This record gives sequence, structure tokens and C-alpha cells, in this order.
Amino acid sequence: MTTTTVPSDLDQWLRAHHDEALHELFEFLRIPSVSARTEHRADCRAAAQWLADKLSASGFSTTLEETPGHPIVLAEWRGAGKEAPTLLVYGHYDVQPAEPLELWTSPAFEPEVRDGRIYARGSVDDKGQLYLHVKALQAHLAVRGTLPVNVIVLAEGEEEVGSVNLEEFLEKNRERLACNGVVISDSTMFAPGTPSILSSLRGLAYVQIDVRGSTSDLHSGMYGGAVVNPAMALARILSTLHDDNGRVAIDGFYDRVLEWPAAVRTQMQSLPFNEEHFREEVGAPALGGERGYTVLEQLWTRPTCEVNGLLSGYTGEGAKTVLPAVSMAKVSFRLVPDQDPKVVEQLVAAHVARVAPPGVTVTVTALHGGRPWRSELGGPLHDAGVAALHAAFGTPPVITGEGGSIPVVGDFERILGAPVLLMGFGLPGENAHAPDEWISEENYRQGMRAAATLLDCYASASAT
Repeated sequence: MTTTTVPSDLDQWLRAHHDEALHELFEFLRIPSVSARTEHRADCRAAAQWLADKLSASGFSTTLEETPGHPIVLAEWRGAGKEAPTLLVYGHYDVQPAEPLELWTSPAFEPEVRDGRIYARGSVDDKGQLYLHVKALQAHLAVRGTLPVNVIVLAEGEEEVGSVNLEEFLEKNRERLACNGVVISDSTMFAPGTPSILSSLRGLAYVQIDVRGSTSDLHSGMYGGAVVNPAMALARILSTLHDDNGRVAIDGFYDRVLEWPAAVRTQMQSLPFNEEHFREEVGAPALGGERGYTVLEQLWTRPTCEVNGLLSGYTGEGAKTVLPAVSMAKVSFRLVPDQDPKVVEQLVAAHVARVAPPGVTVTVTALHGGRPWRSELGGPLHDAGVAALHAAFGTPPVITGEGGSIPVVGDFERILGAPVLLMGFGLPGENAHAPDEWISEENYRQGMRAAATLLDCYASASAT
């Protein structure tokens, strides 16, 4: 379906209540709900309760669902009837630690608007993006007394620590959470004024490679040249992971990589992306990666292999002529559909065993993994998202990818069997996990309008 304007009744209410929406967001942001710190356990519960109270006051049946960690806020409105579709809105109320505090221009948990930006920890990740959906729901219920579809709001408090209890909660409550679609706003737009639908996420296989030689460090003059150096052995192993064209040189690594549709690649290539500006932003003397692909294609559509950490030998001040007994590397592989992290871990272990030089013992330990995800770019929910974003921003959204991973997206699709719409309102450079995190006040405003319009568009698209 198509739409060109935000419904006037919802638009008027949201404009009239913008100061209220800003004030309430500031209340939410002042709660230091840092899930990674035990001293903030009470703050996480306070944030969950604050959100639950707002949803209850709006007309939702709301509960705090206990987990072994922080509670899950679950709010339900089912007044549209059994024939109407059900939309699940997901977000998280927990935030990253604010340290280093001295690098914040204003205190992390004292929200402040500067130059059209709302600065505070959690402003974009994810309290601001979650709460704009709450205000959109409030607009419908305040103006019309009803919603065009049934809605479930699920907000967890452990996303920043890996959503360790969410998968089990979804499994145990799959009937209660049954829905026709899931919408998540926890991502960024391609650029200011350019709304975006995130269509893909890379997965992850993360391993540690340990190399051991002698039983202890040795004098390099007395033993060097006769005993294999684990640091050199590790360097040789790592040097085999790529070929001269930047491709991962592990047998079978690309066997399950799905090619992207030509139309999607063409759109990516047409996006206004300046590779030289990108190089300057990161401060690199030159860009690299797999040859034959643009930077955006490298970041969004291609798998990678990267060394994330190295450790061996003496690294202190001055010289110490030591032949290290051990060396270690942490290596991550970003994956694309349909690569399986378990399979990739096995391929890596086999490759390392094949190329490891004699004279050392090498072990490969899998540390973490997550599956990649790619949407089908069609269906009622996707079409509704396109229409709603077009209406709110006055321009059709572009389709983007994300080089990182959001494992919960795959969990929703796998467990609930529902498509996921990733409709984010952040912007590049928003410092989501760093000091001076911010969200654009204009995007917060337009996000509410888009989220409110989405409900109408989804009801309409589902009925055709």
C-alpha cells in the first residue's frame, strides 16, 4: 500500500503533546538502568516499572515478568479482535555503562538538548527509540480510543548483556506472544532526512587461537633458532586466513553464502556514500577489504575475518630477549546468510590444524556465535513500514544493511514465526556506546509520527 501523509488526527495530537513526550523521555533517561552492573539492579527495576506504568496508563494490560535477571515489561492491547493482525513492538530499557564519565559534556543521566540533539545515556540505544512507539500508541488511544491492530509491547532489560534470558522467555510464552509481525527500532537511518529499513544483519563466529611451545619462556639467545617460537607460529597461521584479494582463504567458507539480488546491490551502489570521506572519518591511510565490492557491500553483504586481539611475549618498557612459551589471538568472523556459525567454527579449526607448523600445540576454542539475518523485503509489514516512513519523512526509505549483529531478531523469527521490521531512527555518529550519546530531536519527533502511521498502514496492508 502507499500513503503520502501522516493521519491528521494523530499528527495534531503528537504535535500538541511533543513537549510532554520530551519531558517523559527525560524522566526515563534519568534512571541509570545499567544492566551490566549489580549496583544498578534496583535502577533497572525502576526503569521497568516506570515504563510499565506509562503503558498501563495508556490502556494496556501490563505486567512485569520476572526472569533470573532483570524483569521483562509485557504490555498487551487486544481490543481489535481476533480477526485483526497482532503487531509486537520490541525494545530494551537497559543501557550501557556511562564510563568514562569525564568525557561527557553534560552528565550521562541528566538529559540535555543541544543543537537539536538529546544527549543522555540511552537516548538512542534504546530508550528514545522505544518510547517513541509508546507515544505513538498513546496518540491512537487518546484520539480514537482504539488501535487498528492488536499490539504487544515487549521491553527487556538485558539487551546490553546479551539478552541472556529472552530466548527462554520467548520459548515459554510463544502462544501468548503469537503475532503476525515484529517491529524493532534500535538501529540507524542511512543519513539525516533519509529514512531507512534495515534489511540484513551479519552473524558472528568468534574464536580464540592458542599456541603453546616450550613449557616456559626461554632465553632467545640460548634457545632461539632451535625451538619454535609460538608468536612466529601464530603469525604464520594468521597470515593464511586471507588471500591476496582480501577473501577469506578457508576451504568451504563461502559454500553457503547467498548472493544478493541484483536490484538490492544496484540500490546500495546508488546510495550517496563517499568512500573517501569514510576513510577520513576512521583515520585510515587507505581502505582494504575484499576486492570487487564497494565499501557498503563489504560492510553489509560480505563475510569477513578479523583479528580482534593478540598476546604474546614481553610487551613492557625496554628490551627483554625472551622466546615466549605461548601466544594467543582472538579472531572474529562476520557471517552472512546462510552461513552457520557452528559450521564456520569447524572449518576454522580444521584450517588452523592444517596450516599450523610443527613444534607447537595449537587449540581453537569457540567463544561466541550468532546467525546472520536477511529480510524478504516484501509482505504487509514491510510495505506498511515503507509507507509509514514515506509519510513521516516525505521521502521513501532506502534499504540498508548492518555489519553488526542483533541476535534477538533471529530469535523472534525462529520462535514466533513472524517477520521482523527494523525501522530505526538513530543517525551515524550518535555515540550509542560512548560518551555524549545522542538522538536527534527531529528524528524523535518524526519517529513518533512514523510509528503512529505504521499501525494504520499495517492494518490496511493486512486487509488486502
